[in-house]
Amino acid sequence: MDERYLGDGMTTQRPIVRFENLTLGYHRHPAVHHLSGEIASGSLLAVVGPNGAGKSTLLKGIVGELTAMQGSIALSGVERRSIAYLAQQSSVDSSFPVTVRDFVAMGLWAEFGAFRRFDTKAKQRIDQAISAVGLSGRERSLIGQLSGGQLQRARFARLMLQDAALVLLDEPYSAIDANTVRDLATLVRQWNTEGRTVVSVLHDFEHVREEYPEVMILAREMIARGETRSTLTAANLAEAQRRSEVGSHVDDATVCHHTNPGEHESGGR
Repeated sequence: MDERYLGDGMTTQRPIVRFENLTLGYHRHPAVHHLSGEIASGSLLAVVGPNGAGKSTLLKGIVGELTAMQGSIALSGVERRSIAYLAQQSSVDSSFPVTVRDFVAMGLWAEFGAFRRFDTKAKQRIDQAISAVGLSGRERSLIGQLSGGQLQRARFARLMLQDAALVLLDEPYSAIDANTVRDLATLVRQWNTEGRTVVSVLHDFEHVREEYPEVMILAREMIARGETRSTLTAANLAEAQRRSEVGSHVDDATVCHHTNPGEHESGGR
């Protein structure tokens, strides 16, 4: 069984997520395969690896956007509908005519529904979340008027309102300014201090070393997992890059040998 690291020390906790021989993919092409392990309740875990390594795919599997092609994902003490999931910022349609306040308030939809009116306490929670991310005074602004960093702050505020035990962040600091990264990283630490499990897909290795006590290195399969200081090494990252490149060549060869789309979808020969 994997060791689970919390804070500066190592503490074994009950798993909130367990993978058993997990394979996930798209159109019968595996993007993550034969993954086994656990994520302990209360973990602060970074998931890193080369482009195309299956990092975002893993989060989509946990939240239920993808169904396992093989194996399983088991959750303990949390339901999928209550997971707080921040997809990549590129998935947000900033042209949609909604104010910052209404955008953030969407974090309460699971609790209140789309048509129930917010009570005084809920309105206070919305205001507090907007203040916590440094957007006070921008409540009436349309999200399309925000900078990339401000939009990410609004997305974090919406996430806060979900009050989730399990938080999944997919490249939360991509294309935003350093001040916003610092402020949002402080929020992530606070969430973890409150006992929430946070799993983040990240590319900045220095940030991972500074902020995340535990790391998982993926290259379609598990390369290494453990305490960041001893796991996020040049050797492990080089191996992840090598495995990713080998996997890409295999996929290219598979596509080249399946010129009939129907044959390819059925698995070919």
